[in-house]
Amino acid sequence: MIPLSTLYYFLCYAWNRLPEPAVLQATESLPFHRPLALLAQVLLHATQRLLKTGLPRTFEPQETELTSVRGRVELAPSMSQGLLERGRVVCTFDELSPHSPLHRLLAQTLATLARAATLPLALRREVSQVRRRFPAALTTGSAAAPTAATFRELRRQRPSSQAALLLHVCELVWQTALPEPTARGRSRFIDFRRDETLMARLFEQFTRNFFRREQRRYRVYAETIAWQAEGQANDLALLPTMLTDITLDAPDRKIILDTKYYAAALRPRYDRQRLIAPHLYQLYAYLQNQRPAPGQTLEGILLYPAATRSIDLRYTLGGHAVRVVTLNLHQPWVGIAADLLSLIE
Repeated sequence: MIPLSTLYYFLCYAWNRLPEPAVLQATESLPFHRPLALLAQVLLHATQRLLKTGLPRTFEPQETELTSVRGRVELAPSMSQGLLERGRVVCTFDELSPHSPLHRLLAQTLATLARAATLPLALRREVSQVRRRFPAALTTGSAAAPTAATFRELRRQRPSSQAALLLHVCELVWQTALPEPTARGRSRFIDFRRDETLMARLFEQFTRNFFRREQRRYRVYAETIAWQAEGQANDLALLPTMLTDITLDAPDRKIILDTKYYAAALRPRYDRQRLIAPHLYQLYAYLQNQRPAPGQTLEGILLYPAATRSIDLRYTLGGHAVRVVTLNLHQPWVGIAADLLSLIE
């Protein structure tokens, strides 16, 4: 598993954010033993900065009964309740308010963290103090736990960079909360580093955003590769989509880099260690169906986190250089960054 000393960098790049000195200083002065404590500290820092400037107001839809028309008149409820005869009407309108869905989610997440038994007592108290600084309308009453649809809807609103960070942290907190709370309403949390599906997605995002930020030679993107195939249109439409994790594109060199978050890059087969066949087949298909620009070399990299064994294998497959390599995530961050940059030198 990724050490907590490295996890903050990992998450920052995965979320396309640069690490902040204040959070790094807090993690160094108060070493954490569980990822939840790190998430709580990141959320505290971002929330305190948000509250310092004041909760931003956004237009929120309101529906209420009024004596004068405002916004749009809702005839159906007005007539069914007999309001028109009493000189009243139900209206819907947008009003500037700090009570946005994101702020409600943030207050709810802080309340859950304040009851998390696995957090140090001092950290829970600090979380509670920050939560009390929210308007009462956001902290009173009970609300159902947010779902995947909740986060999809908030992402559709294209939040600012700061709001996106808050949304990422809240989502990860709720993804790691077990469905059944413990006694006294305290939720239990799992170590999300054990979730291979989640970590595979974060590892891909981390690697792609690292190269976007830390080098200037290559254009970095995820690329859809067209099959070099012929056939009827209906038949061709059934071919699977080939979408790279990361494509690094320069005028003279193109690298297709696939990340694989697996415990080991090799698997035993017939009493021997061998590469994972589907991973190599996938990369080979990408290379064979790619058409590089004139004068441009094409290469492939399979990147694994180093766990049981470090490897660095080099081949020429179908005329293209291919490298299968592991990245040691248990070393200091300076070494991780240097190793990633050396992949594309």
